[in-house]
Amino acid sequence: MARIGALEAGGTKMVMAIGDEEGHILERDSVPTTAPEECVPPMVEWFRERNIDALGIGAFGPTCVDPANKLFGSILETPKTAWRYYNFRNAFVEGLHIPVGYDTDVNVACLGEAVYGAAKGLDYVVYVTIGTGIGAGVMVEGKLMHGMMHPEAGHILLKRDPEDTAPSSCPYHDDCFEGLAAGPAIQKHWGKPAAELNDNPRVWDLESYYLAQGLMTYILCYSPKKIVLGGGVMHQEQLFPLVRSKVAHMMNGYIVTPQMQDLDSYIVSAGCNGDQGILGSLELGKEALAEA
Repeated sequence: MARIGALEAGGTKMVMAIGDEEGHILERDSVPTTAPEECVPPMVEWFRERNIDALGIGAFGPTCVDPANKLFGSILETPKTAWRYYNFRNAFVEGLHIPVGYDTDVNVACLGEAVYGAAKGLDYVVYVTIGTGIGAGVMVEGKLMHGMMHPEAGHILLKRDPEDTAPSSCPYHDDCFEGLAAGPAIQKHWGKPAAELNDNPRVWDLESYYLAQGLMTYILCYSPKKIVLGGGVMHQEQLFPLVRSKVAHMMNGYIVTPQMQDLDSYIVSAGCNGDQGILGSLELGKEALAEA
């Protein structure tokens, strides 16, 4: 059985793992996300020492996921200036000489949930992570959505609550989903991190208002068969019933499907025990090996 490498490349840390074609994780390690010249060579060596047959990478974005583009595998515009236009994928192709699958971190998390997790077996799925930022991975007809780049659905514009006068946490947009509802936005509004606000219902009423707006847009635009919510903010489990209730109110009966009549089973928490990104990267590596 082939040995597959997985790299979940986040903005804070890089998680490396080895697994098999059935999704069993055999070993893992991590390094902080520093400048590429500091953290990439040790990761290449870590995988080289483990004799893997293929590698799947889920990278923070924006990044180029179009194989026909000369920038394929490169990080694009990012506040992490050392990473701008760094050809991330190519460092592993040249260092390991094996097939390397490449996509965004949220897309591979979506893939992990669709193959192994809460959306197992479904072909239309949206996975949303709400944490330091907000990102959405989208699967349509069993394939991860790309296009001119990839979905940046964390930056859709929302209707701001009239009483919410806190500054946006997004440097680009005053009223986008990430700027109003990511972890830093919660801290800016309330002066404390989300983990210290568990017992303040006003916090979660406002947060669920923004989350429901975002999910309504995803429902109307992507028509997913399931929406999976992950990320640190969603550890506040009281959000789930609030979000479902507000989604139902906002939709106002416009779409009538079995899924919309059972929101408890439609808008759900992640099902991979936090490993959806690694499992999706393993699957991406497996696909790259099959296509080689």
